[in-house]
Amino acid sequence: MYLQHGEKIDVQGTTKGKGFQGVIKRHGQSRGPMGHGSMYHRRPGSMGPTSTPGRVFKGKKLPGHMGVGTVTIQNLDVVSVDLDKNVLLVKGSVPGAKGALLKIRPSVKVVK
Repeated sequence: MYLQHGEKIDVQGTTKGKGFQGVIKRHGQSRGPMGHGSMYHRRPGSMGPTSTPGRVFKGKKLPGHMGVGTVTIQNLDVVSVDLDKNVLLVKGSVPGAKGALLKIRPSVKVVK
């Protein structure tokens, strides 16, 4: 299968790892006030109700490991293909660090 100029493709790869991150960087939450005696700066906020149900709900946005996940970018345009140099130029960004392995497939959802 050879790709050609103007063709739509899906690119799948592993994102860059960012280690253990807080809720501001990991989920884009806003910070608390920085002055006037506030002790609440970069914390996740309320954990939920107290006695009922007496637990933290699943899916609560909390600090944790960020990155190193499989991501698919859909409907990227092929700009050019150079078979001599074994290079594929794509319009747009692709997941992962430089030199990372990528899966390239014909686009599943064709947008006109």
